[in-house]
Amino acid sequence: MSARRRLRTQQKGSPHTCHAGTVTVPFGKLEYLYVGTADFERDLAYYREVLGATVAWNLEGFGAHVAALRLGKGPLLLLADHRPAPSCLLLYSVEDLKGTVKELRKHGWKSDGRSFEIPNGPCLVFDDPSGNRLGIFQNDRPQPFE
Repeated sequence: MSARRRLRTQQKGSPHTCHAGTVTVPFGKLEYLYVGTADFERDLAYYREVLGATVAWNLEGFGAHVAALRLGKGPLLLLADHRPAPSCLLLYSVEDLKGTVKELRKHGWKSDGRSFEIPNGPCLVFDDPSGNRLGIFQNDRPQPFE
């Protein structure tokens, strides 16, 4: 399958509409908002008790404490004590990490280094020109803890 997906637009006249009524996007679903914390237990209590988040999973391992929180529709918020606070890393799934990387490199894209494993599969992290962090991963294990 192509590293880029073809999506049908819902509205005529959309700014992303091509002549055939489709748009090409490089990534899949925004799966996670990976958020840093200065005090894991305090922030976990805030998300649960003040904001009403539900905990999908809460794990410690490999020198990190990470909880997956559901705040609403959309991506899970991953509260992580090994990420600096404040920070938010957007993690997008892709169908084919190697193919996506190959296509992105044609346009001047660079990653921060080699791929590494996250619970869902291989991942690469990079910065946009303003320093915002993004990541792409091949979602080989869509529900590793649920």
